[in-house]
This record gives sequence, C-alpha cells and structure tokens, in this order.
Amino acid sequence: YAMLLSLIFLIVLVAAIVGFVFRHEIKTSFESNLELALKDYNVTADPHSEAVDTIQRTLHCCGVQNYSDWERTEYFSQRGIPRSCCKNQNDCSEQDLKDPNKAQLKVFVNGCFFLVTSTMESKMSVVAGISFGIACFQLIGIILSCCLSRYITNNQYEMV
Repeated sequence: YAMLLSLIFLIVLVAAIVGFVFRHEIKTSFESNLELALKDYNVTADPHSEAVDTIQRTLHCCGVQNYSDWERTEYFSQRGIPRSCCKNQNDCSEQDLKDPNKAQLKVFVNGCFFLVTSTMESKMSVVAGISFGIACFQLIGIILSCCLSRYITNNQYEMV
C-alpha cells in the first residue's frame, strides 16, 4: 500500500513540475488554438465554435486579443462578429455586427486570451493549496502504512 501511495505521489509531483515548467508553452498553444478556432468558426454545431461562444459569453470578451480579431475571419465577411460577443443580446443587430465601428459600442471589446489566462492563474493558488493538502494526506498514509507493516512484522516474529 505504501508503494502504491508513493507511486501516486510521485506521479502527481512530476505532473505539477511539468505543468509549472511548461506553463508558457501551454499559454502559447492555447493562444494559437483559440486563433485557429476563430478562423474556422461557423454557426453549425461545431464543438470548437461552441467553445468559443461559451468562453465569450461567460468571460464577457470577444476575439483573441480584442473584438477586431474577428475582422480577419471568413465568418466576419459573411455575418460580422458573432452574437456571443454582444453585451446585450436584444440590442445587437446583424448590421451593427458587420460594421466594426458600430460593433465597438455593442460588443465586448476585451480579448479572451488575457481573461482566460488571468482567470487560470488566479485559480492556481487554490489548485496548489488543494494539491498540497492531498500530498500531505498521501505522505501521512505512506508513513502510517509503513508503521503498520513494521508492527505486523514484529508481532508475527514474537509469536513464533
């Protein structure tokens, strides 16, 4: 049991170290994937498009760096900025969304990349605290299982 807990502890420790070391690569990868999702955005039931809409609605943001990122997409030339960027869904017409100057007043102007990464970084302290607590319990379990193993071994030796 102690070996199993030690193995799990080491796996979690290595995963945390790798995540910390490669955090900049993770950000870069997320940014490029978000740009790709904007480029391939459409209104069908595409999971990437739904993810972009969910991020924009939830975090009140639009585009990668700002709302003007949509101007470089094929979707913008057909329909303008997506409705998921609108501050007020009732006050957002398709004509407003096709004109970047009018859209600036109707949509969220901040980009999603900064908001997503800052939200993740702000929650990292909570994740680190929970992980540290779990690691402490694992270490206590390892120590207690070793003590139990030693106790069982000593008692069997005395009985013989």
